Amino acid sequence: MNAALTGRSTLGDWLEDPAGGPLVRELLTRLGQDVSRLGSARVFSLNRLVELSEGKISQPTVDNLVRAVNGGRLVTGDEPAAATRTDTPEPVRHGLTLDAIQIRDPFVLHDRPTSTYHLYGSTDPNIWDGPGIGFNTYRSTDLRHWEGPFAAFRPPAGFWSEGSFWAPEVHAYQDRWYMFATFTAPDGYRGTQILVGDTPQGPFSPWSEGAVTPRKWQCLDGTLHIDGSGAPWIVYCHEWTQIHDGAIFAQRLSEDLRCATGTPVFLFNASDAPWSKPLPGVSVKFPAYVTDGPFPFRLAGGHLLMLWSSYGEQGYAMGVAHSVSGRITGPWTQEEHALWPTDGGHGMIFRLADGNLALTLHQPNNTPDERAVVRRLVEHDTTITIEDTPTPR
Repeated sequence: MNAALTGRSTLGDWLEDPAGGPLVRELLTRLGQDVSRLGSARVFSLNRLVELSEGKISQPTVDNLVRAVNGGRLVTGDEPAAATRTDTPEPVRHGLTLDAIQIRDPFVLHDRPTSTYHLYGSTDPNIWDGPGIGFNTYRSTDLRHWEGPFAAFRPPAGFWSEGSFWAPEVHAYQDRWYMFATFTAPDGYRGTQILVGDTPQGPFSPWSEGAVTPRKWQCLDGTLHIDGSGAPWIVYCHEWTQIHDGAIFAQRLSEDLRCATGTPVFLFNASDAPWSKPLPGVSVKFPAYVTDGPFPFRLAGGHLLMLWSSYGEQGYAMGVAHSVSGRITGPWTQEEHALWPTDGGHGMIFRLADGNLALTLHQPNNTPDERAVVRRLVEHDTTITIEDTPTPR
């Protein structure tokens, strides 16, 4: 065993450990769970099972498992966390290709004045339960060769979240650069906070007072949308862990992006899409449908669509929704088939230097193998399709 198993360790880590594997298998079997069908649930931590099991697994039960594999000691993982959160910068490397950069939830910003592409994403080594180190960014002029990492965000002293730093996006707005990113509070509630920087590379610092999404909702993956009148909105997920059938909402923001000013507007549920299937390997009272990574995008002809991710027949997947009214409030309809049906998702659309569209997402979906994938898109009047060309030139 390379590292001590803790409640933060994933189910996959526990199952692969010679001492922890039998204990977790016995626990799951006792709960009527088929270990061979855990699928994507293997990335969940043992601690998260307390939340997902709806009372069937208690925190003392998890603590006892941790003690059993650590000679009676309750190892929490906090000790190495203190050593990991260091101000020593990681050396910048040049000539990197995307297959050398571990990243989830990728987001690409094309800064036209400098002809530079900036890549952001969830970049902590253990984004599920490790300490929150921050977000790194990489830059490129051709989408093939990258340099980095550059520290885009590091939590200041006393920052309200200690871990689960997810899905940063950076948007140009009123002559500054705003990062929307997901953080988790010590009480377990997640939300999207807005950060600000003077350049696309950062550094970014807190702008909103904590999360701008509803405080007692489990929210994630907030993104910025500017409507036809120039008003800013945040579009985000209300997570399946709280409501079972994940949903996507939109909410007005103040003009300065400091806070939310309107009430949440429901857009759609994950189960509305014909291609979306219940999350495998999660034993709850009701089927669990995931919503991840909403990304509204207006095509050149004015049609408003939205990328978003869930689980399909072949694992993590990404589909397209369409606004009937052309407004963010919808109503929204779903395409029958996923745009990206197999083991990849949480994508976004950006314009290339030549004016055409490209897509980025992460694939595969398992940690630590996830990498950013970039594909050209064909832009139609009311939808998009993926070109066969692997990487934009």
